[in-house]
Amino acid sequence: MTGLILENVEKHYGTACAVKDVNLHLPEGKLVCFLGPSGCGKTTLLRMIAGLETLSAGEIRLDGEDIGQTPAHLRNFGMVFQSLALFPHMSVGENIAYPLKLRGVGKAEQQARMVELLQLIQLREMIDRPVSKLSGGQRQRVAIARAIAARPKLLLLDEPLSALDAKLRESMQVEIRQLQQRLNITTIMVTHDQREAMTMADIVVVLGEHRVQQVGTPIEIYRHPANEFVADFIGSGNIFAATVLGGGRVGLAGGESIEVPSCVNVEAGKQVRMLVRPEDLQLSAPAATAGNRLLGTVTFVRDIGSTIETIVECSGVAFTALSTPCQGIGLGVGQAVSVTIPAEACRLLGA
Repeated sequence: MTGLILENVEKHYGTACAVKDVNLHLPEGKLVCFLGPSGCGKTTLLRMIAGLETLSAGEIRLDGEDIGQTPAHLRNFGMVFQSLALFPHMSVGENIAYPLKLRGVGKAEQQARMVELLQLIQLREMIDRPVSKLSGGQRQRVAIARAIAARPKLLLLDEPLSALDAKLRESMQVEIRQLQQRLNITTIMVTHDQREAMTMADIVVVLGEHRVQQVGTPIEIYRHPANEFVADFIGSGNIFAATVLGGGRVGLAGGESIEVPSCVNVEAGKQVRMLVRPEDLQLSAPAATAGNRLLGTVTFVRDIGSTIETIVECSGVAFTALSTPCQGIGLGVGQAVSVTIPAEACRLLGA
């Protein structure tokens, strides 16, 4: 089977478990994001793929070949570290050519490949500039060019954008994604930034508590989270307790009920956890409760320009709603408001 396959991969440091029972099949030519909170094991998993950490258990195979015990320098992988690790005493061109020099590539071929990559990252005129004189985004591009100079089978990125300011970070997300698509190189990127993963990835691997929680496309992860951990970590969401009443309805803490089709086959009386994304809630002028429309009171309003965040207390649940300025109805704290919860937007969360 082609692509990168991890089977029952684990990493232990003494009695401490860093990665537990990871099984993944990552196809060729895709950009995969390992996403999760600090300390969940995502960087350790990346380092095991790179050969910088030994496996405590399991196998890693690339295109059918077991590489779990292959030394890092023989795996032909390119890697960009969080610190970038560029050589400060070398020029831009010398940094990019260094991996080729280590492999004994002739000077003429080194020069041709260096120029090719500089044109690819749009820094041709900076071939002789010291890396210390580059901006953060330019250093980032040089680090990537160096990582792909030897035409690696796999490109590994360990939180490469974490040191950049927000605006530059967003532009670099687009640049890296476009570069990856042009080269069609299988890429694995570690990040704890949900927006980064949602923006860049073909496949998102959500890690938590040292194991894989869910694998899927960004929209699958966001719209159909496998469990409460994923629902809470990916984006913002209203997660609340409910009691199944039967007939596809659930009761809220304050005594009112709403229709939830995903609970049709759940036994009555069972306690469940529900998810509704803030952008799915609809706010309107106060009206009598009916269907999935509840009456509530505004407890918080935050206008952040492109969106307005409103927290409404209704039926014992504090719901957060997101709307655009053109959808806004001029709400203030203490005002009454109706909240409509579309039935199809209610997700039943797995354990």
